[in-house]
Amino acid sequence: MPDNREALQAARDSLLARAGNWAAATEDFAWPQINGEFNWAFDWFDSIADGNHSPALVVVSEDGSSETYSFAQLLDRSVGVTSHLRSLEIGKGDSVLIMLGNQVELWESMLGAIRLGAVVMPTTTAAGPTDLADRIQRGEVRAVICAAPDVAKFADIPGSFKRIVVGEPVAGWTPFRRDRPAGDAPIGHPGTMPEDRLLLYFTSGTTSQPKMVAHTQVSYPVGHLSTMYWIGLRPGDVHLNVSSPGWAKHAWSSFFAPWLAEATIVVLDYARFDPKALLLRLHEQQVTTFCAPPTVWRMLIATDLPGGPGRLRELVAAGEPLNPEVVARIRAAWGLTIRDGFGQTEMTAAIANTPGEPVKAGSMGRPLPGVPVVLVDPVSGELRHDEGELCLDLRQGKPLPLMTGYDDPDKDAEARRGGFFHTGDLASRDADGYITFIGRTDDVFKSSDYKVSPFELESVLIEHPAVAEAAVVPASDPIRLTVPKAYVALAPGREPSAELAKSILEFAAGRLPGYLRVRRLEFLDLPKTISGKIRRVDLRHRDPEHPEDSRRPTGEWRWEDFPSLSELSSRRP
Repeated sequence: MPDNREALQAARDSLLARAGNWAAATEDFAWPQINGEFNWAFDWFDSIADGNHSPALVVVSEDGSSETYSFAQLLDRSVGVTSHLRSLEIGKGDSVLIMLGNQVELWESMLGAIRLGAVVMPTTTAAGPTDLADRIQRGEVRAVICAAPDVAKFADIPGSFKRIVVGEPVAGWTPFRRDRPAGDAPIGHPGTMPEDRLLLYFTSGTTSQPKMVAHTQVSYPVGHLSTMYWIGLRPGDVHLNVSSPGWAKHAWSSFFAPWLAEATIVVLDYARFDPKALLLRLHEQQVTTFCAPPTVWRMLIATDLPGGPGRLRELVAAGEPLNPEVVARIRAAWGLTIRDGFGQTEMTAAIANTPGEPVKAGSMGRPLPGVPVVLVDPVSGELRHDEGELCLDLRQGKPLPLMTGYDDPDKDAEARRGGFFHTGDLASRDADGYITFIGRTDDVFKSSDYKVSPFELESVLIEHPAVAEAAVVPASDPIRLTVPKAYVALAPGREPSAELAKSILEFAAGRLPGYLRVRRLEFLDLPKTISGKIRRVDLRHRDPEHPEDSRRPTGEWRWEDFPSLSELSSRRP
């Protein structure tokens, strides 16, 4: 029987051998049987890193300078971090909150804590004292690792947790250390088992308070084989992912998936995002695979994409649904197709357009190998083929890439009701098995008895040259009960005006059926979570709650404000 490392490599190699053949990969793939003790850092990373002087990590600074670290270097440096944490009496099962930017110490700390058997809580540097206090309490944190500029956020947070600072010394904090003292005892296997906790994440809270998500020693470390297959990563690739540390997507695409493939990770240590600089770094670092959220892709196409694709082979997008216009613009400029994918903090990549397969405009693709995706009727709970809520089938047991659960038993039971894990996302599926996002179950609404998908309307709105971002929510209406209202963030250099409001409403009306007409519009800096996702719950609460309430929010424009639009009303139902 192969050991756990061999089993993991065999599963990986099975997917690599079927790159470009989704049907074969889906039919032949099986998750590796991980038996007995398993620790991804000790059993996988240390094995591929020992004596391996090829680049594992490249950190690019804002001025364009970069530092490269080999697999062997990261092994040595992170073992020093393991030793340091052990000396502070941090051990197996202890939670360690890591709040660092894209700096080498982040990867050293992640590897060091995992190798120790600790439970890692990656945390965004955007988190404030209130969020941090909540995470420390709910996650039973025993140690915090953060950079010197962020230590003040912890000043008033009670607790006996160890405080470790990266950078300048701070009174009351232990300096971060990666050197091993002479005579230091060997670092042995921590004895972690597959179902032991490894990671704690907090959801981004777009419609409610963040939920704490727990992952095991295998759900992310092994489960991200699905993410590797979606991206199209191969050994020796150079992968750049635009994602903020502390969020699940950073672990997906800047930690587990690339190193499962034995690829190089490139990260940008920037205080402020610069699309032109990003394009330059893609060329300078000879990046072959690139992942970015749709917001970044929209910023890139605004630069006219100078310089061509360089060595890029695979382009993917995740985090939000991808608009077809962005795909078309990139394909015209670079001759490459951005492939959308779907997953959540609670799981690894579950649905995607995979390399070498046809891509249908607007579709997220098809279920990835080993991920039991189904559509469930939100009302009856029965399986559907054509349309329903995206779920993972639990009837044969918990899928390997799925979390163990939320910290709130009631929310966890609700998410697993009826033998399925409910994602809260609605989707449709065509005859070829391609799945298209409709919206969140709590975002989709009815207007004049027609179902309205905000994403469909937003995709049209952002094609207007003055629109940077848009969010559509229901607004109360005495006749239709609700009507679609668009909150619009304008592109740089554009100013709100009646003329511009009319232009956007007319633009959308010319591209949408009459029953999906955007009837109200307000210019607004959109409220967002600390991960950058639009907080639609805040937008829904801005309008009067009752349809008969005729009060108009300040700055709102309505369809009926523009008599010249009546011609469109007569031409379109």
